[in-house]
Amino acid sequence: MSQIEGGIGPYENAGVPGAGTSEVQTLTIGGTPTGGTFKLAFDGFTTEAITFTDADDAALIAAVDAALEALPNIGAGGVTCADGTLTDGIGTITITFAGNLAKLVVPTITVADNSLTGTSPTLAVAETTPGVTADFRGCKKGALVTDTTNGKLYINTGTALAPTWTVVGSQS
Repeated sequence: MSQIEGGIGPYENAGVPGAGTSEVQTLTIGGTPTGGTFKLAFDGFTTEAITFTDADDAALIAAVDAALEALPNIGAGGVTCADGTLTDGIGTITITFAGNLAKLVVPTITVADNSLTGTSPTLAVAETTPGVTADFRGCKKGALVTDTTNGKLYINTGTALAPTWTVVGSQS
């Protein structure tokens, strides 16, 4: 099902409307980096240089988050970065797409520049949870969808960008 721009319905769907899944990607920092910078790219846009720090994992995670959210195609609240297995700047940072990119299939972030210093520093990004575009994404809260296969009515109790399809009443 494609996205709907601001619709309220009613709509029809053959089966239960899918709620979608927000994509999660994992940035892995390997080797033994001691300093330097790196850049990430997403769908044609490249971040400013992100300064590596092994002294403060929270600061490194915040720097990755801020750099990605500064991209015009992600924006504020478009990702949530969290500690995966980071210790002294080495390990993983999870990147969960949110906001305007929640519950969508999105491109994979790439490493645009690795200017890290140290012993064989590496950077890689992998998709760990594929995004799935929610059915009727873009429908306003309160939008209705009829399941024409099972004869049930669903209402969006979530938001337009992250719909939650709930059965209306006590249908069996």
